[in-house]
Amino acid sequence: MALTFTLDPAVDPALRDGVLDLWADVSNAGGSVGFVPPVSRDAIRPELVKHLVAMAEGRTRLLVGHDTDGHVAATAFLTFNTHRLMKHWVWLYTVMVHPSHQGKGYGRDLLDAAAQAARTFDGIGAIRLTCRGGQGLERFYGSCGYKEVGRIPDAIRVAPDDLRDDVIMLLPLD
Repeated sequence: MALTFTLDPAVDPALRDGVLDLWADVSNAGGSVGFVPPVSRDAIRPELVKHLVAMAEGRTRLLVGHDTDGHVAATAFLTFNTHRLMKHWVWLYTVMVHPSHQGKGYGRDLLDAAAQAARTFDGIGAIRLTCRGGQGLERFYGSCGYKEVGRIPDAIRVAPDDLRDDVIMLLPLD
């Protein structure tokens, strides 16, 4: 069963709570979405609010995947670049698939839906994202057409003795 993707869904308490729950579940399962486990919904909430504010200001678009039960099962935020010389590509942030749905191809479906959405944005020719090294994410994104275009060694401190590379990936939309 596939997910149903919606770009720019109406943000109501159910959606907000669904994204918050997804973010906590993904983080606590070890996902690389800005936190390390254990993390609470309360710790994540300020980051979600930042995304919601950016959406309200028109700087960010939300792509949500719902499962057959109507639960938020996947998300990605597409953020427009504000630098005048870099407005031809968007950032992809907070790419998440619920742990109970991983291994079903939904991550690939989410990235395909994000690329389809970005192609509808005026003047956008590429998607750029960063990922945490050391977890195989580069291989996954590479298998979805993204190319590694840069790497900053030891840029992410997961723990005092655990530094990871910040890997920059790009997907041309041509």
